[in-house]
Amino acid sequence: MGTSLFSSWVFWALLSALFAALTAIFGKIGIVGINSDFATLIRTVVVLLSLALIVYATGQYQALGTISARSYVFLILSGLATGASWMCYYRALHLGQASLVAPVDKLSVVLVAILGVTLLGEKLDIRQWMGISMITFGVVTLAWRR
Repeated sequence: MGTSLFSSWVFWALLSALFAALTAIFGKIGIVGINSDFATLIRTVVVLLSLALIVYATGQYQALGTISARSYVFLILSGLATGASWMCYYRALHLGQASLVAPVDKLSVVLVAILGVTLLGEKLDIRQWMGISMITFGVVTLAWRR
């Protein structure tokens, strides 16, 4: 187990999936009677404060002047995309079932694969494309209305 577990991307990705699942369940329960955009604001403040505390407590702060302009541009774009995603996600949770909203939201996995290949030059083999295809099929199956 040791250090190899904590340096494994699979370990952290699985934890991410677990926390994403909890996000959907807790969000669905917490959004009752609250405007979805306001709920997103509350969630964002909690995330901001939590991360600020973690960065401070672990000494991971980096002088802002050491960050390149390119990094700033893409981190800002990423932040804007995250905010838009969260607002849409909470609106969807407000309107639909968490057990359907969360899997459809994971269509992002398919989009990341396609964008990673086309924009970042990443390579996927046939097995990986098959997995992406199965995710796509699963999302379409869940979202399909009779």
